Amino acid sequence: MKQRFVLRNVRTVREEEPFDIVIENGFITEFAEANTAAGDDGFDGTGLYVSSGWIDMHVHAVAKLEPYGDAIDEIGVKQGVATIVDAGSCGADDIGDLAAEVARSKTNVFAFLNISRIGLQRIDELSRLEWIDQGKAVKAARAYPDFIVGLKARISQSVVKDNGVEPLRRARELSGRTSLPIMVHIGSGPPPVSEVLDLLQEGDIVTHYLNGKKNNLFDPDGKPIPSLVKAIERGVHMDVGHGTASFSFQVAEYAKDYGIEPGTISSDIYRGNRINGPVYSLASVMTKFLYLGYSLQEVISAVTVKAAAWLKRPELGRIHVGDPAHLTLFAVRQGPQSLTDSEGETRIADRYIEPKGVVVNGSFTAC
Repeated sequence: MKQRFVLRNVRTVREEEPFDIVIENGFITEFAEANTAAGDDGFDGTGLYVSSGWIDMHVHAVAKLEPYGDAIDEIGVKQGVATIVDAGSCGADDIGDLAAEVARSKTNVFAFLNISRIGLQRIDELSRLEWIDQGKAVKAARAYPDFIVGLKARISQSVVKDNGVEPLRRARELSGRTSLPIMVHIGSGPPPVSEVLDLLQEGDIVTHYLNGKKNNLFDPDGKPIPSLVKAIERGVHMDVGHGTASFSFQVAEYAKDYGIEPGTISSDIYRGNRINGPVYSLASVMTKFLYLGYSLQEVISAVTVKAAAWLKRPELGRIHVGDPAHLTLFAVRQGPQSLTDSEGETRIADRYIEPKGVVVNGSFTAC
């Protein structure tokens, strides 16, 4: 990005008149009437929306890992996402490697530290309790206080094997030692999902809350289970975390009927589901929520304001003079779009969200 860069003729989802945004040395310095700001270098945003930069709260951004890995910028700026939060790809053994890779990337990155020191080097990382090394985890959290935003515990049967909720109890203890909240992956039982929810506190995150597995958060009649209602009342945050196997249109409709809206919309994207679906991109997941009847403002808020608030970095969820430029440009296109959930059900939307560009960390990337 040049010293002075102008985004011309853009508008926000509040539908006010288009305007120009002037960026100098990576900071927002001025708003002006559309097509009036001085400067030769810029981007014509005619017909496009601008929001604060999209934040994807659940990705897997370690390229070397299989199956749950991908390159940072492939799931970040190239897809219109300014900030990604890696959801536990790394434990204490290799969180430093991810931090080093972030320094070489355009995308802004934070991370949840996997409570298993081995992270996703294996996909049953909580099957052996000795891999939960609290001393190493505390040391890692202290080494990267501006990078690590929470702890990650994948509490489903394929991960914990015969350990039930014991790994989550140990995560709760580790949370007390580090003052970091917990993101909990829910999936197939045992353990029963109600036992998982009962261990969560205000500020913790349930990711995959709209999954369609038998051990999900809604009863056969589509009503939220009592433990879910109580968890929300305690201030537990609901995150989508679509992924390959964790989003059901039917369950999402149950949730909407009962007013259980997403705290944040996230993708759980990695190489396989980016290329082969059903995720493809954060924008595709956002489009599913437009299809479900959420307003454009609600959808954008779930990947900007609400995500930034959970991260306790409000500057990432606003567009203010004096702030670092953290912006996403996008269009809402009219036309049929095929959308498939993790259960294989396909719906046809009549409009879709399309990212067009990102400003973050002092650079502009066109999508």
